Formats: sequence, C-alpha cells, structure tokens
Amino acid sequence: MIETLANQIPLISNCREIIQIKKGASADGKYIINLENKKVLLRVFNHDEFNSKKMEYSILEKMQDYNVTCSQPISIGKVDNQGYIITTYIDGKDAEDELPLYTDQEQFNIGIEAGKELKKMHQYTAPNHVTSWYLRKMEKHKKYLDAYLTCEIKVKHDKKIMDFIEENIHLMKERPNIFQHDDFHVGNIIVNNKKFAGVIDFNRYDWGDPIHEFLKIGIFSRKVSIPFSIGQIKGYYNNIEPDEYFWRLYSLYLAMCVFSTVIWTIKTIPDNIDDMLDRVYMFLEDHDYFSKVKPKWYTF
Repeated sequence: MIETLANQIPLISNCREIIQIKKGASADGKYIINLENKKVLLRVFNHDEFNSKKMEYSILEKMQDYNVTCSQPISIGKVDNQGYIITTYIDGKDAEDELPLYTDQEQFNIGIEAGKELKKMHQYTAPNHVTSWYLRKMEKHKKYLDAYLTCEIKVKHDKKIMDFIEENIHLMKERPNIFQHDDFHVGNIIVNNKKFAGVIDFNRYDWGDPIHEFLKIGIFSRKVSIPFSIGQIKGYYNNIEPDEYFWRLYSLYLAMCVFSTVIWTIKTIPDNIDDMLDRVYMFLEDHDYFSKVKPKWYTF
C-alpha cells in the first residue's frame, strides 16, 4: 500500500527503496525513502489531522530560522484519504540506545549540544492568541489532581507532594510563553559517530515556560544517562550553574507530573502503570519527595 501512495507523490515517485520505521510512540506511519542521491523521511497520517500537521510543518519551518539541528521540511500534501509530510532524514541512531555504549565524557558532550539546541528553540515566542502559561497549567493540574483523588492508585507520601506544589505554584506566574518541544529527551535525540546529530518528533509541541522542558530529564533521560542529563543543563545555561529559582520550578513541574502521569497512564496505557510508577518513584527518591529541589544525581 505504501508503494502505491509513494508513486502518487511526485517528489518520491522514483524512489529506490522504502523502509518502515517501527520505533516511536507516534501514530503516524513513518518511512525512510531512499532516493537516487539522498534519503528523506515520509510521514503518513489520517487526512482529518491535516490542519494540525500543517501547524507542525510550519513549526519545522520556523526552527530553520533559528538554525535548530532538526529535520528540514520539504513538502506537505494529501493523497486520497491520507496526508503526508516529507522532511530531510537525520542519519544516526536513538541516543536512548546509544548513550550507554559511550564514555561518560562523550555522553556529557552530547548533552551539552542538546542543551544548546534547546536554547535555540526557546527563541520562538508564542503567538498572541495563546493564553498565559500559568492559567493553562493551573487548569490542567487541577483536572489531573481531581482525577487522581478519585482513582484507585495512590502514590506514597502524596500529601507531602501536594503541599510542595501548593507552596511553590505561585512561581509559575509571569513565566514566559515560548515554544516548547514538550518531548525533549534521549528518545527523541539522534546521535551519529558519538556526536549529536539532531532532534526529532516535534508533534507534541506546546507553548509555555522553558523550564518545563527539563522535567523530561527527571522522568526519562537521567535513567539512561546522568552525564547527558547534566550536560543538557550545562549546555542550555552556557556552563553557568542554574540558580535556586530554576531548581524550584523544575521540582514543581516534576511534582505536578506525579498526578498527571498516573492519570494519563491509567487512561492511555494501563498495562504500563507499573513501569510508569517506577519512573515516578525514581524521581521522587531523587528529591527525597521534594525535601530537596536539586536532584541527588546532579553532582557536577
């Protein structure tokens, strides 16, 4: 079927090979298209997603203005009842798989480059119609917390976590409203020859506080590579140590994430609840249930 679709798209109709990419959480069909002298990435999606995909495509165009190392958009269109996006293909492998094979210094260096790329993305300010980060985040948190309070699964010391949130939630007021990749972690970073090669998967983008991006370190990246995680923070802040304000906001967002993670997992992937709870308890232990705002693993 994909061969028939490819034949209807002029840019790739003469392709030599089509390879399906099966890894990743996205519902899109993803394919490496081998052309005569280069590879491109084809993503196929349901036609009713076309408007949201057009916005994602425009985000990739905007990233080029800031010289972000990511896939470059080539074409977007419709064929029959399907939409498609063609972008450049970033050669390499997932950092999630590769980093454990590298030295600590190599992992740290890739983290530095990742942090610099994230900083570039954060030059993009939210459109005027986007409401304040504080109001949007508060509304989401209240919804997740209410759902958590009525669900069967409970996290140890949840009252202590809720108290920490209440004491610090005012810090979100007046925070900037900028572009968020919103899924920035080792699973969405490509490495090649032990070097940073690019960032992928912009389909979950949002607008809000740049510090919110770092919570994916606590949930995902630090489990794979602590040197990378430290490097990302160092690279973002140009080797200047982040202050107490950063760590307090970082911890606030992780604390809020406890309840959203439980509810999202129950509703979306209930079979993964044990794995997700393990991740939650990992970062809760990192912070002694938020008695500490700086995680134990941040030792540099």
